[in-house]
Amino acid sequence: MKSLPRWDLTPIYPGPQSAEFLADIELVRTKSAELEARLADEKSDLQINIEAFELILDHMGNLGSYAHALVSTDTTNAVYLKAFNQVEDLLLVLKPLSVRFMRHLAKREDEIKDRGADDPYAYVLQGLLIEQKHLMSDELEEFAADLARSSWDAFSRLQQSLGSSISAEWEDGRMKTVVELRNMATDGDRAIRKRAFEKELELLEIHEEAFAAALNGVKGATISLNARRGWGSPLERSIFQSRIDSEILSALIATLEEAVPLFRSYLKKKAELLGLENLAFYDLFAPVGKSAKRYSYEDAQAFIVEHFSRFSEAMGKFAQNAFEKNWIDPEPRKGKVGGAYDTSFPVAKESRILSNFDYTYSGVSTIAHELGHAYHDSKVMQRGGLLANYPMPLAETASIFCEGLIFRGALEEADEEERIALIEAFLQDSTQVCLDILSRFYFEEEVFKRRKEGDITASELNEMMLDAQKRTYGPALDVYHPYMWAVKSHYYRPEFSHYNYPYAFGQLFGLGLSKRSEDDPSAFVEQYDALLSVSGMKSVRDVGLEAGIDLGDRSFWQEGIEVIARYVEEFKSASPH
Repeated sequence: MKSLPRWDLTPIYPGPQSAEFLADIELVRTKSAELEARLADEKSDLQINIEAFELILDHMGNLGSYAHALVSTDTTNAVYLKAFNQVEDLLLVLKPLSVRFMRHLAKREDEIKDRGADDPYAYVLQGLLIEQKHLMSDELEEFAADLARSSWDAFSRLQQSLGSSISAEWEDGRMKTVVELRNMATDGDRAIRKRAFEKELELLEIHEEAFAAALNGVKGATISLNARRGWGSPLERSIFQSRIDSEILSALIATLEEAVPLFRSYLKKKAELLGLENLAFYDLFAPVGKSAKRYSYEDAQAFIVEHFSRFSEAMGKFAQNAFEKNWIDPEPRKGKVGGAYDTSFPVAKESRILSNFDYTYSGVSTIAHELGHAYHDSKVMQRGGLLANYPMPLAETASIFCEGLIFRGALEEADEEERIALIEAFLQDSTQVCLDILSRFYFEEEVFKRRKEGDITASELNEMMLDAQKRTYGPALDVYHPYMWAVKSHYYRPEFSHYNYPYAFGQLFGLGLSKRSEDDPSAFVEQYDALLSVSGMKSVRDVGLEAGIDLGDRSFWQEGIEVIARYVEEFKSASPH
């Protein structure tokens, strides 16, 4: 197979110390100072102030995405780290400016209300008014912004750096990072999967104290800041940030809990097909049947573009453009972070996608998932920064919808054995975003509960992780992964707690949207694009109502589970080969 490409960031900025990069840094500083002066005048034009703030947000977003993209592909590169730190310095300007912008809005609350519900900024401005009521004093907010770099943000970077750089010697004498060892979980040879898993645990145990210190630092800071800002709990703030409400989250979690036996039955059948009594954690991503098929990167491109195009010509062209212009960085390598993500550049009106492509169907599906994010970004980036910032649950909806497009297209072309393999891949992913996500939700709730009492040791974190996994996977596994808390960067996001349930939300909401798309495909394309376009302007509940869906009704979430259940039943009818 050909070597994998790397993304091209030069259309964003020619380099991390280029004149263009440095000019945008200066622009953010200059425009921020100008807006500061305007905010001091309560009679200044409110709409001009909003648009000025959006200009700053867009350029800051461009710079931040660029710096993050650099560091995430080489976490030890000194030049990249310098650029990252330069952008982080701007946060010392932007965060206090954001506070003053919200204070300014509070002084003009009556004027905002007079703009009316039809104003495109109505919902977002009301949200900012609520958020400003949870602010500390200006002095404390500025202090927190300054302190972040050397405390909770630094702990987050520590986890990222360790996770991408620590390595162990493999049997061929070459060094393997944790990311590379985890990618071996898809190997068809169980002995290899087991040895890679054991090597991974050995590595994580060696560095467990550093990971534990990082997690304690992030979660401790989150608890302290939320308390000072008047939030009842990290979950309460997460719900606000997600633009959902407790009724929606309760309906979602209850639906996932009811579905636990369904996912366990799938895992038991997978064990049978692999000739095992029970699965071990390192078997969760094992290929079944023809799922061992390898896909070249060129295969992945053709596959994704074809099936995106079946849904929408515009979406197909979008994906083709992303591949042709090297918006994607699929190559696993030392120093590069694990997992996958999409990041957008509001000024350039482009996106970039990081993945660690492993030549499997899952790897293809991951790229499709991230292209879903990028397509979503392309719709909202036509609006100003305040209206383009959609919440996590809706972000995952678009990405999982795109996964569904290639899945259904692949099923149409598959023979019986390939069909079972594809269904298994779908169920494998669904298990991760429903069952494993539920375990992560339980774990994080317990972490916040225990962290209030003091630091949590690595061994205690292991026990808590195992308890959460046993509560969800139960007897379907006989070997668990006690260090999942160390390798999942989602736990180390100080700005967003409970970065778990949005995936389950997206999975089930996406399945519901997919079902509607089959009823009237041509009409739905326009409706889908419109839904994405307004996703940064409304509450999640109201976005759902745009599609005629009541997200507080458990029956809707159950519809998504029923789609999964149909595939579980088909999978359970498969015979070992």
